[in-house]
Amino acid sequence: MASSAACAMLRAHGIPYRVLGPERRENRMKKGRESRFSLAANYLREVRRQPMLSREEERALAARSRAGDHAASNRLVLSHLRFVIKIARTYRSFGLPMADLVQAGTVGLIQAVRRFNPERDTRLSTYAMWWIRASIQEHVVRSWSVVRVSTTAAQKALFLHLRKFRADIAEGADALGDEVAHNLSRHFGLPLRDVLSTAGRVARSDWSLNAPAGARGQGEEVREDWIDHVRDERPTPEEAVAQASEAHFFRDAIGRAMQALDAREQVIIRRRYMDEAKTTFAALAAELGLSKERVRQLEAIALDKLRGALMPRFGSGIGL
Repeated sequence: MASSAACAMLRAHGIPYRVLGPERRENRMKKGRESRFSLAANYLREVRRQPMLSREEERALAARSRAGDHAASNRLVLSHLRFVIKIARTYRSFGLPMADLVQAGTVGLIQAVRRFNPERDTRLSTYAMWWIRASIQEHVVRSWSVVRVSTTAAQKALFLHLRKFRADIAEGADALGDEVAHNLSRHFGLPLRDVLSTAGRVARSDWSLNAPAGARGQGEEVREDWIDHVRDERPTPEEAVAQASEAHFFRDAIGRAMQALDAREQVIIRRRYMDEAKTTFAALAAELGLSKERVRQLEAIALDKLRGALMPRFGSGIGL
Protein backbone atom coordinates (compact mmCIF):
# COMPACT_ATOMS: atom_id res chain seq x y z
CA MET A 1 0.00 0.00 0.00
CA ALA A 2 1.36 3.42 -0.94
CA SER A 3 2.14 5.69 2.00
CA SER A 4 0.25 8.95 2.50
CA ALA A 5 3.52 10.91 2.03
CA ALA A 6 4.15 9.23 -1.32
CA CYS A 7 0.57 9.90 -2.41
CA ALA A 8 0.90 13.56 -1.43
CA MET A 9 4.16 13.85 -3.40
CA LEU A 10 2.55 12.40 -6.52
CA ARG A 11 -0.49 14.66 -6.14
CA ALA A 12 1.73 17.73 -5.71
CA HIS A 13 3.50 17.02 -9.03
CA GLY A 14 0.25 16.34 -10.83
CA ILE A 15 1.18 12.68 -11.45
CA PRO A 16 -1.84 10.37 -11.71
CA TYR A 17 -1.70 7.30 -9.52
CA ARG A 18 -3.83 4.47 -8.24
CA VAL A 19 -3.49 2.64 -4.99
CA LEU A 20 -4.14 -1.05 -5.55
CA GLY A 21 -5.35 -3.18 -2.72
CA PRO A 22 -3.98 -6.69 -2.16
CA GLU A 23 -6.80 -8.28 -4.14
CA ARG A 24 -6.27 -5.96 -7.12
CA ARG A 25 -2.52 -6.56 -7.09
CA GLU A 26 -3.05 -10.34 -6.98
CA ASN A 27 -5.50 -10.13 -9.89
CA ARG A 28 -2.99 -8.10 -11.93
CA MET A 29 -0.20 -10.62 -11.25
CA LYS A 30 -2.55 -13.47 -12.16
CA LYS A 31 -3.41 -11.77 -15.45
CA GLY A 32 0.30 -11.39 -16.20
CA ARG A 33 0.90 -15.10 -15.64
CA GLU A 34 -2.12 -15.97 -17.75
CA SER A 35 -0.84 -13.66 -20.49
CA ARG A 36 2.54 -15.44 -20.56
CA PHE A 37 0.84 -18.84 -20.62
CA SER A 38 -1.43 -17.58 -23.41
CA LEU A 39 1.55 -16.46 -25.50
CA ALA A 40 3.23 -19.83 -25.07
CA ALA A 41 0.03 -21.64 -25.96
CA ASN A 42 -0.44 -19.49 -29.05
CA TYR A 43 3.14 -20.19 -30.13
CA LEU A 44 2.69 -23.94 -29.76
CA ARG A 45 -0.59 -23.74 -31.61
CA GLU A 46 1.03 -21.86 -34.51
CA VAL A 47 3.87 -24.40 -34.66
CA ARG A 48 1.42 -27.29 -34.84
CA ARG A 49 -0.42 -25.58 -37.68
CA GLN A 50 2.67 -25.72 -39.87
CA PRO A 51 2.20 -28.66 -42.25
CA MET A 52 4.66 -31.52 -42.39
CA LEU A 53 6.59 -31.73 -45.62
CA SER A 54 6.80 -34.73 -47.85
CA ARG A 55 10.21 -35.95 -48.97
CA GLU A 56 9.69 -34.42 -52.41
CA GLU A 57 8.59 -31.04 -51.00
CA GLU A 58 11.53 -31.03 -48.62
CA ARG A 59 14.06 -31.77 -51.37
CA ALA A 60 12.60 -29.05 -53.59
CA LEU A 61 12.62 -26.45 -50.81
CA ALA A 62 16.14 -27.43 -49.75
CA ALA A 63 17.39 -27.03 -53.33
CA ARG A 64 15.83 -23.56 -53.51
CA SER A 65 17.26 -22.71 -50.10
CA ARG A 66 20.80 -23.64 -51.20
CA ALA A 67 20.28 -21.37 -54.21
CA GLY A 68 19.58 -18.42 -51.91
CA ASP A 69 15.77 -18.52 -51.66
CA HIS A 70 15.06 -17.14 -48.15
CA ALA A 71 11.36 -17.95 -48.40
CA ALA A 72 12.21 -21.63 -48.91
CA SER A 73 14.59 -21.53 -45.94
CA ASN A 74 11.89 -20.02 -43.75
CA ARG A 75 9.42 -22.67 -44.85
CA LEU A 76 11.87 -25.43 -43.90
CA VAL A 77 12.52 -23.86 -40.50
CA LEU A 78 8.85 -23.33 -39.68
CA SER A 79 7.89 -26.86 -40.69
CA HIS A 80 10.51 -28.35 -38.34
CA LEU A 81 9.98 -26.19 -35.24
CA ARG A 82 7.93 -29.00 -33.69
CA PHE A 83 11.16 -31.04 -33.51
CA VAL A 84 12.89 -28.15 -31.71
CA ILE A 85 10.15 -28.08 -29.07
CA LYS A 86 10.25 -31.85 -28.66
CA ILE A 87 14.03 -31.89 -28.10
CA ALA A 88 13.95 -28.77 -25.90
CA ARG A 89 11.49 -30.46 -23.53
CA THR A 90 14.08 -33.13 -22.73
CA TYR A 91 16.35 -30.42 -21.23
CA ARG A 92 13.78 -28.80 -18.92
CA SER A 93 15.35 -30.52 -15.91
CA PHE A 94 18.32 -28.15 -16.18
CA GLY A 95 16.14 -25.38 -14.77
CA LEU A 96 16.33 -23.04 -17.76
CA PRO A 97 13.26 -21.31 -19.24
CA MET A 98 11.62 -23.33 -21.97
CA ALA A 99 11.56 -20.27 -24.23
CA ASP A 100 15.36 -20.00 -23.99
CA LEU A 101 15.81 -23.67 -24.82
CA VAL A 102 13.50 -23.35 -27.84
CA GLN A 103 15.37 -20.27 -29.00
CA ALA A 104 18.73 -22.04 -28.74
CA GLY A 105 17.33 -25.05 -30.57
CA THR A 106 15.97 -22.83 -33.33
CA VAL A 107 19.45 -21.42 -33.86
CA GLY A 108 20.68 -24.99 -34.35
CA LEU A 109 17.81 -25.70 -36.76
CA ILE A 110 18.70 -22.65 -38.87
CA GLN A 111 22.30 -23.84 -39.05
CA ALA A 112 21.09 -27.28 -40.13
CA VAL A 113 18.90 -25.81 -42.88
CA ARG A 114 21.88 -23.83 -44.21
CA ARG A 115 24.09 -26.90 -44.32
CA PHE A 116 21.54 -29.51 -45.41
CA ASN A 117 22.32 -31.26 -48.69
CA PRO A 118 19.12 -32.54 -50.36
CA GLU A 119 21.15 -34.81 -52.63
CA ARG A 120 21.97 -37.10 -49.73
CA ASP A 121 19.46 -39.78 -48.88
CA THR A 122 18.42 -38.41 -45.48
CA ARG A 123 15.57 -36.31 -44.13
CA LEU A 124 16.14 -32.84 -42.73
CA SER A 125 14.58 -33.84 -39.39
CA THR A 126 17.24 -36.54 -38.90
CA TYR A 127 20.07 -34.24 -39.93
CA ALA A 128 18.80 -31.25 -37.93
CA MET A 129 18.33 -33.26 -34.74
CA TRP A 130 22.09 -33.21 -34.06
CA TRP A 131 22.38 -29.49 -34.72
CA ILE A 132 19.37 -28.71 -32.50
CA ARG A 133 20.68 -30.85 -29.65
CA ALA A 134 24.20 -29.43 -29.93
CA SER A 135 22.91 -25.84 -29.85
CA ILE A 136 20.72 -26.50 -26.80
CA GLN A 137 23.55 -28.28 -24.99
CA GLU A 138 25.88 -25.37 -25.72
CA HIS A 139 23.29 -23.00 -24.25
CA VAL A 140 22.80 -25.18 -21.17
CA VAL A 141 26.53 -25.39 -20.48
CA ARG A 142 27.06 -21.69 -21.10
CA SER A 143 24.09 -20.65 -18.94
CA TRP A 144 24.70 -23.01 -16.03
CA SER A 145 27.21 -20.76 -14.32
CA VAL A 146 28.84 -17.36 -14.65
CA VAL A 147 32.08 -19.35 -14.38
CA ARG A 148 32.75 -21.13 -17.65
CA VAL A 149 32.77 -24.82 -16.86
CA SER A 150 33.51 -26.37 -20.24
CA THR A 151 35.40 -25.65 -23.43
CA THR A 152 35.99 -28.86 -25.39
CA ALA A 153 33.43 -31.35 -26.64
CA ALA A 154 34.65 -33.91 -24.11
CA GLN A 155 34.20 -31.46 -21.22
CA LYS A 156 30.70 -30.57 -22.37
CA ALA A 157 29.80 -34.26 -22.57
CA LEU A 158 31.19 -34.76 -19.07
CA PHE A 159 29.16 -31.82 -17.75
CA LEU A 160 25.91 -33.15 -19.23
CA HIS A 161 26.69 -36.63 -17.90
CA LEU A 162 27.36 -35.36 -14.38
CA ARG A 163 24.31 -33.10 -14.45
CA LYS A 164 22.08 -36.17 -14.65
CA PHE A 165 23.49 -37.33 -11.31
CA ARG A 166 23.56 -33.94 -9.60
CA ALA A 167 21.64 -35.23 -6.57
CA ASP A 168 24.29 -37.89 -5.98
CA ILE A 169 27.14 -35.35 -5.90
CA ALA A 170 25.31 -32.58 -4.06
CA GLU A 171 27.96 -32.63 -1.34
CA GLY A 172 30.73 -31.84 -3.81
CA ALA A 173 33.28 -33.52 -6.06
CA ASP A 174 34.49 -35.77 -3.21
CA ALA A 175 31.14 -37.57 -3.32
CA LEU A 176 32.14 -39.08 -6.68
CA GLY A 177 34.67 -41.42 -5.14
CA ASP A 178 38.13 -42.12 -6.49
CA GLU A 179 37.11 -45.09 -8.63
CA VAL A 180 34.20 -43.32 -10.33
CA ALA A 181 36.31 -40.20 -10.93
CA HIS A 182 39.12 -42.24 -12.52
CA ASN A 183 36.61 -44.16 -14.67
CA LEU A 184 35.09 -40.89 -15.91
CA SER A 185 38.56 -39.55 -16.60
CA ARG A 186 39.38 -42.56 -18.78
CA HIS A 187 35.97 -42.64 -20.47
CA PHE A 188 36.00 -38.98 -21.53
CA GLY A 189 39.77 -38.77 -22.04
CA LEU A 190 40.15 -35.88 -19.61
CA PRO A 191 42.60 -35.24 -16.76
CA LEU A 192 41.32 -36.21 -13.32
CA ARG A 193 41.50 -32.58 -12.15
CA ASP A 194 39.07 -31.56 -14.92
CA VAL A 195 36.62 -34.24 -13.82
CA LEU A 196 36.77 -33.11 -10.19
CA SER A 197 36.53 -29.44 -11.13
CA THR A 198 33.47 -30.00 -13.34
CA ALA A 199 31.81 -32.13 -10.66
CA GLY A 200 32.34 -29.35 -8.15
CA ARG A 201 30.71 -26.79 -10.47
CA VAL A 202 27.75 -29.10 -11.14
CA ALA A 203 27.23 -29.79 -7.44
CA ARG A 204 27.06 -26.13 -6.46
CA SER A 205 24.95 -23.38 -7.97
CA ASP A 206 26.15 -19.79 -8.17
CA TRP A 207 25.48 -17.53 -5.20
CA SER A 208 24.69 -13.87 -5.61
CA LEU A 209 27.06 -11.56 -3.75
CA ASN A 210 24.00 -9.46 -2.92
CA ALA A 211 22.31 -12.37 -1.14
CA PRO A 212 21.97 -11.97 2.64
CA ALA A 213 24.75 -13.61 4.64
CA GLY A 214 23.14 -12.97 8.03
CA ALA A 215 22.63 -10.17 10.49
CA ARG A 216 25.17 -8.39 12.65
CA GLY A 217 24.68 -8.01 16.35
CA GLN A 218 21.45 -8.82 18.13
CA GLY A 219 18.98 -7.06 15.86
CA GLU A 220 17.84 -8.15 12.43
CA GLU A 221 17.67 -4.56 11.18
CA VAL A 222 21.41 -4.55 10.34
CA ARG A 223 21.85 -7.02 7.50
CA GLU A 224 25.08 -8.23 5.92
CA ASP A 225 25.36 -9.41 2.33
CA TRP A 226 28.03 -11.79 1.05
CA ILE A 227 29.66 -8.90 -0.79
CA ASP A 228 30.43 -7.34 2.60
CA HIS A 229 32.82 -10.25 3.26
CA VAL A 230 34.70 -9.91 -0.06
CA ARG A 231 38.11 -8.39 0.51
CA ASP A 232 39.08 -5.47 -1.70
CA GLU A 233 42.60 -6.21 -2.94
CA ARG A 234 43.13 -2.67 -4.17
CA PRO A 235 45.30 -0.41 -2.02
CA THR A 236 43.58 2.10 0.23
CA PRO A 237 43.99 5.80 -0.65
CA GLU A 238 46.62 6.08 2.10
CA GLU A 239 48.51 3.05 0.76
CA ALA A 240 48.33 4.37 -2.82
CA VAL A 241 49.81 7.72 -1.73
CA ALA A 242 52.55 5.95 0.23
CA GLN A 243 53.41 3.68 -2.72
CA ALA A 244 53.55 6.62 -5.13
CA SER A 245 55.78 8.57 -2.73
CA GLU A 246 58.08 5.58 -2.26
CA ALA A 247 58.32 4.99 -6.03
CA HIS A 248 59.17 8.67 -6.61
CA PHE A 249 61.83 8.55 -3.89
CA PHE A 250 63.39 5.39 -5.36
CA ARG A 251 63.42 6.78 -8.94
CA ASP A 252 65.10 9.94 -7.69
CA ALA A 253 67.72 7.89 -5.83
CA ILE A 254 68.41 5.72 -8.88
CA GLY A 255 68.76 8.81 -11.08
CA ARG A 256 71.31 10.33 -8.73
CA ALA A 257 73.21 7.02 -8.47
CA MET A 258 73.35 6.67 -12.26
CA GLN A 259 75.39 9.89 -12.43
CA ALA A 260 78.29 7.98 -10.84
CA LEU A 261 78.55 5.78 -13.97
CA ASP A 262 80.34 6.61 -17.19
CA ALA A 263 78.51 6.72 -20.51
CA ARG A 264 79.07 3.05 -21.48
CA GLU A 265 78.05 1.80 -18.04
CA GLN A 266 74.86 3.86 -18.14
CA VAL A 267 73.96 2.41 -21.54
CA ILE A 268 74.53 -1.13 -20.27
CA ILE A 269 72.45 -0.64 -17.09
CA ARG A 270 69.59 1.07 -18.92
CA ARG A 271 69.44 -1.55 -21.67
CA ARG A 272 69.83 -4.46 -19.26
CA TYR A 273 67.57 -3.34 -16.40
CA MET A 274 65.43 -0.34 -17.35
CA ASP A 275 64.12 -1.19 -20.82
CA GLU A 276 60.94 -3.21 -21.16
CA ALA A 277 62.86 -6.02 -22.92
CA LYS A 278 66.23 -6.98 -21.46
CA THR A 279 69.00 -6.62 -24.07
CA THR A 280 71.41 -9.56 -24.41
CA PHE A 281 75.15 -9.32 -23.88
CA ALA A 282 75.67 -10.24 -27.55
CA ALA A 283 73.47 -7.34 -28.76
CA LEU A 284 75.21 -4.86 -26.47
CA ALA A 285 78.64 -6.15 -27.52
CA ALA A 286 77.80 -5.56 -31.17
CA GLU A 287 76.39 -2.10 -30.40
CA LEU A 288 79.34 -0.95 -28.27
CA GLY A 289 82.07 -2.70 -30.28
CA LEU A 290 83.13 -4.85 -27.32
CA SER A 291 83.30 -8.53 -26.53
CA LYS A 292 80.47 -10.16 -24.58
CA GLU A 293 82.84 -10.84 -21.71
CA ARG A 294 83.85 -7.18 -21.54
CA VAL A 295 80.18 -6.12 -21.46
CA ARG A 296 79.61 -8.58 -18.62
CA GLN A 297 82.57 -7.10 -16.72
CA LEU A 298 81.34 -3.53 -17.23
CA GLU A 299 77.87 -4.53 -15.98
CA ALA A 300 79.38 -5.98 -12.80
CA ILE A 301 81.45 -2.83 -12.25
CA ALA A 302 78.40 -0.60 -12.81
CA LEU A 303 76.27 -2.61 -10.37
CA ASP A 304 78.98 -2.31 -7.73
CA LYS A 305 79.02 1.47 -8.21
CA LEU A 306 75.23 1.63 -7.90
CA ARG A 307 75.31 -0.42 -4.70
CA GLY A 308 77.92 1.91 -3.24
CA ALA A 309 75.85 4.98 -4.12
CA LEU A 310 72.54 3.57 -2.85
CA MET A 311 73.77 1.79 0.28
CA PRO A 312 73.82 4.90 2.49
CA ARG A 313 70.13 5.58 1.72
CA PHE A 314 68.66 2.06 1.53
CA GLY A 315 71.10 -0.16 3.44
CA SER A 316 72.03 -3.68 2.43
CA GLY A 317 68.51 -4.56 1.22
CA ILE A 318 68.84 -2.68 -2.05
CA GLY A 319 68.84 -5.98 -4.02
CA LEU A 320 71.24 -5.11 -6.83
